[in-house]
Formats: sequence, C-alpha cells, structure tokens
Amino acid sequence: MMRLAVVITAIAAISFSAIAQKQPVTIFLAGDSTMAAKQPEKRPETGWGEMLGQHFKAGSIRIENRAANGRSTKTFISEGKWQLIVDALRKGDYVFIQFGHNDSSKDKGERYTPPEDYRRNLVRFVGEVKARGAHPVLLTPVMRRRFGKDGKFYDTHGEYPVIVRSVAKDQNVPLIDMHSMSEKVIVRYGVEDSRKLFLQLKPGENANYPNGIEDNTHFSPLGADEMAKLAVQGIRASNVGLSKLLKK
Repeated sequence: MMRLAVVITAIAAISFSAIAQKQPVTIFLAGDSTMAAKQPEKRPETGWGEMLGQHFKAGSIRIENRAANGRSTKTFISEGKWQLIVDALRKGDYVFIQFGHNDSSKDKGERYTPPEDYRRNLVRFVGEVKARGAHPVLLTPVMRRRFGKDGKFYDTHGEYPVIVRSVAKDQNVPLIDMHSMSEKVIVRYGVEDSRKLFLQLKPGENANYPNGIEDNTHFSPLGADEMAKLAVQGIRASNVGLSKLLKK
C-alpha cells in the first residue's frame, strides 16, 4: 500500500511538471504608442507589438501588451503602469522595454525625461524585472520617418538610443536595436514608398480620418509588421531565450 502511494505521488508530480512545462511564456511589452495596441477608432494605426505574437509557435507565448500612447519612462512610472507589470511578473517571464519617443520631447513637459533620469529609469526597470526572476530586454526607440529637402534621412532621438545601448551593456541584458534596424528599413523603402509604413491617408480614404492624415511616427499595419519582424530578428541575433519558441 505504501509502495502504491509512492508511485501515485510520483506520477502526480510528473503530470504536474508536464502541465507546468506547457504553460506559455508571458512577454510583457512596456513602451509607448509605437508599440501599443490601438482602439477601433484609431485604425488603421497599428502598434508593432500587436504583430509580434504571430511570429511565435502556437501556444508557446502570451503577449501582455501594456504599452500606452504618449508615455515616457517618467509617466509610465508615475501613473503606476510600471508597477502593475512588476506585480504581475512570474519567474521566467520576459519584459520588452522600449521608450524614448516621448522621453526626448522637450516641448512636452509632462512627458519629457532628461537623459540622466531616462538612464536611471531604465536601470530601475532592469533591476526590478531581474529581482522577480524574469528577463528584461531593452529596445532602442524605432525611427520616425524624417527626410530632409535633400532626400537624406535624419534622426530625431538624439542621445536617447545611445543611453539604451549603454544601459544594456552595463547591466548585461539583451539589446534589440530597433533604432538602427528601422532606419535601414525606412531608407530602403525610400522617401515616397516609406509613407506606406506609416499612418498616411488621403481625405475620404478612411472614415476614422475624414480629412486625411500624414503621420510620420505611428505605423500602418504594413509598418507595424515590418517593425515586428525587426524585433524577431533582434531576438534571434541577441540570443534571447525566446528564440527557440519562434516559428522557423
């Protein structure tokens, strides 16, 4: 009888372990509007985070897109959005952290985060994720579509992407350099065709934007998909543990 009880206990433990192994890995996305999920009234605007899940094997991951429009590292913290992620973390989860668009906007005081505070916030994010037994991944901000009159592409983020790269190196965490990779994509599309990557509509083309829109920051579905592919490329190149869960 004792031997039977031991066998049953062992089988139960194996079964529980098998069930635990089948649980999908959760990927939390912390960032701004370029990553965030959009409301129906904003379509066809699309955050690249919405396109990420399709690149993983079915049932292997769960995306928790906590990115929010207009947020910087400062406001993500002050509004309690960061703490909600920390409280929800389980051992083995991943947190993709991408800010910079709003942190660098000096003309928007409530969002603006001075470089030294930006660095401090990123270090805090990394430390608090690690403390929960989860995996932080830092991402540089994606590029805006900016071409000069001479047709040459130029950047608007200043030193902020450099800070992300520096923090990733200092804290020994994976870096996905969306900044440099997205520049190559936009430049490859060129001055005119790169409009297809962004929220660019003519008057009357879409009911959500009856007067049309020329947005060089937020993505169309095509642009969001291109950016998600870059994130996947970065996952593979950075040897992030998630790479084994990607579709081949």
